[in-house]
Amino acid sequence: MKPLVPRTHEVVIGVEAAGVNNADLMQRRGHYPVPDWAPRPLGLECAGTITAVGTDVADWTVGDRVCALLDGGGYADEVAVPATQVM
Repeated sequence: MKPLVPRTHEVVIGVEAAGVNNADLMQRRGHYPVPDWAPRPLGLECAGTITAVGTDVADWTVGDRVCALLDGGGYADEVAVPATQVM
C-alpha cells in the first residue's frame, strides 16, 4: 500500500491508538451522519507519530508524538489530518 501524502496544510499520523467517543457510537448507529467530505473510516480521535508533513506546516515535524481531534479516519492505520486539528 502506498504511504499517504499530506496536502500542504496536513500532517500524516501513523495511528497507534484511537479513542471511542459518543459521536463515534452515534455514527456507527446511523444517528450522526458522517459529512460528505470526511474520511469514511470512523474515528474522531487518535494518537500516534507524525510520518509526513505538508509544505505549509511549520509547527510539526516527522517523529513528533501527537494526538488529534479529526473529522474522521482515526481508526485507520494512518490518517492525513489538517495540522490545526493536532495537539
